[in-house]
Amino acid sequence: MVNYWLAKQEPSGPRGYNFSTLEKEKTTVWDGVHNNLALKHMRNMKKNDLVMYYHTGDERQIVGIMTITSKPYPNPEEDNERFVVVDVKYKKRLKNTVSLELMKKEKSFKNWELLRISRLSVMPVPTDIWNTIIKISS
Repeated sequence: MVNYWLAKQEPSGPRGYNFSTLEKEKTTVWDGVHNNLALKHMRNMKKNDLVMYYHTGDERQIVGIMTITSKPYPNPEEDNERFVVVDVKYKKRLKNTVSLELMKKEKSFKNWELLRISRLSVMPVPTDIWNTIIKISS
């Protein structure tokens, strides 16, 4: 069974990486996560899971979808193996982006981590929420 996730990334600036770059490069390593809860979520990711790519900063919107292509593994760039990464690949760009503002208006989203824990960078997406976002973005 495929699990659904959302991963946030600042699209610009020195640590920025945006969805257009992933679209061009096709694959990347999802790294830089240090929050304990986000790391716990990453450790539960598996190959072929789907991830909504969320631009943070001024944009605050879901812009596309990626596929996980590896199981979580220790970040080779870090000295502590509790910091895990996964490999991802570009899947598709959403026809219409879905803004945080729009998601806040969806009553069924009110208990979702995206709206409750604003600083969390990786989180699961319940199937009903995933399906609603896909519908809104079409």
